[in-house]
Amino acid sequence: MSAMPKASGWAVLVGTTVVLLAGCGGGAPPTPPPVAVAPTTPAPVVRPKEPDAGKTLQPIAYEPKGRRDPFISLLGRGDESKPQAARPTGLAGVLIGEVSVKGVLRDRGGYTAMLQGPDKKTHTVRVGDKLLDGSVKAITHEQVVFSQDVNDPLSLVKQREVAKPVRPAEGRG
Repeated sequence: MSAMPKASGWAVLVGTTVVLLAGCGGGAPPTPPPVAVAPTTPAPVVRPKEPDAGKTLQPIAYEPKGRRDPFISLLGRGDESKPQAARPTGLAGVLIGEVSVKGVLRDRGGYTAMLQGPDKKTHTVRVGDKLLDGSVKAITHEQVVFSQDVNDPLSLVKQREVAKPVRPAEGRG
């Protein structure tokens, strides 16, 4: 047996470092083995069928069978449940939104307005006269101001003012 000379601590450290660095390699990393790829075929193109020219489409009908109609709102408007009563005749049966101001006259008692209803009848009104959904609040030479009752349970306002200007007669410039 031969005896090996004793190495100093520095020599052992340098030797192991050289061995480790040599093992880490200074070269390129190994390449992975090639992977086999199966050939792919393009997916077939699926086109929607076009309706035949000779066939007619059948309409789809909703059959409730004890269920509610999903297209009718659950929130009621309030006016669907009440039957519409017959309107009174004359100015008392006309809504403010249905009238147009055709003219304003001035006499000793103040202003008088001529209103035309949806039935093309003309009504003469003074301040305080009643309509179906309100009354005449003021009349000036340019407009008629109405006080309209608001029939909305969610509204905080129960009345609003509606001003309608005098309209020029048709046929005049």
